[in-house]
Amino acid sequence: MRVVHGFDRYGGTPGPVRGPARVLAPAAQDQQQRARHAEGEEAGAGLERLVPGSGRGGPVDRQEVRLGDGRVFTGLLNTFQWYPWPFSFVPVHYAVAWLLLGSLLLHVAVQWPRIRDHFTRRSPGTLALPEADGPDRRQLLAAVAAGVGAVTLTTVGQSVTALGPLDLFAPRSPAYGPQGLPVNRTAAAARVTRASLADWRLTLAGPRPAVLTLAELRALPQHEVTLPIACVEGWSKSARWTGVRVRDLLERAGGGPDARCRVVSLEVAGAYRVMEMGRLYAQDPLTLLALRLNGEVLSLDHGYPARIIAPNRPGVLQTKWVGRLGVA
Repeated sequence: MRVVHGFDRYGGTPGPVRGPARVLAPAAQDQQQRARHAEGEEAGAGLERLVPGSGRGGPVDRQEVRLGDGRVFTGLLNTFQWYPWPFSFVPVHYAVAWLLLGSLLLHVAVQWPRIRDHFTRRSPGTLALPEADGPDRRQLLAAVAAGVGAVTLTTVGQSVTALGPLDLFAPRSPAYGPQGLPVNRTAAAARVTRASLADWRLTLAGPRPAVLTLAELRALPQHEVTLPIACVEGWSKSARWTGVRVRDLLERAGGGPDARCRVVSLEVAGAYRVMEMGRLYAQDPLTLLALRLNGEVLSLDHGYPARIIAPNRPGVLQTKWVGRLGVA
């Protein structure tokens, strides 16, 4: 209903009179929708003028696509541990992620008027599209949703045990590996051999430095914990670890109750060859210099003769082939 001004029935005093609402003809409705759509296009064009090169198909859009494709490609090569480039993968991967996030936010801001006008089936921009484009748009969105769902379903099994049978395309399977645990970085990749460990000793660095043989480590009080290896690639698997508490070794080296820890691996090169643990990790009774895995001596690929295992730490920081452990 609409309100118009006229005379009431009690003496001609002007007042509101209600009558039927005016219904626009289909042609007029279409004209209004096109006008609103044009306003959105003009707003988007205004933002594009503020951000040069941000129009549809412009340099900003193309660069965003390149960043996304590059991150996916390098991430795929990381899955196979093949790095045909001179830079360190992890910091560059994170840096590109921030660049991609920034470019995505910029893209959404510039294109927001068009996104708003095409957000639903009844949005002005959607209604202004040729009728033949409607099914194509819906099919594209459905195909994207189905693809994302399929990839998620066939890879999440590496983290969710119940979905393990569907784990078809995940880079690692927690069900396979020496001693019942997957291996991400092998001894061969780290260039650690049995021969190089023949005269292995653990160096304790601190106010009271010491050198311990494997037999001497085994003679120290041993503790057993159940902790997972949680890889940043998505898989996780728990195991039983036996070894010496890191805090006991730090105390032996002269570290106090607030001592932090610095661990050096025997691997020849690698982004995580040297690892540092803060006080909370180093003094945690669950943090071990592990010598055994699931009741067996560590295999070479799992870090023989000694490796770090700590709670709530990503796998890359659970240092293998430990040669030096000191007060930091």
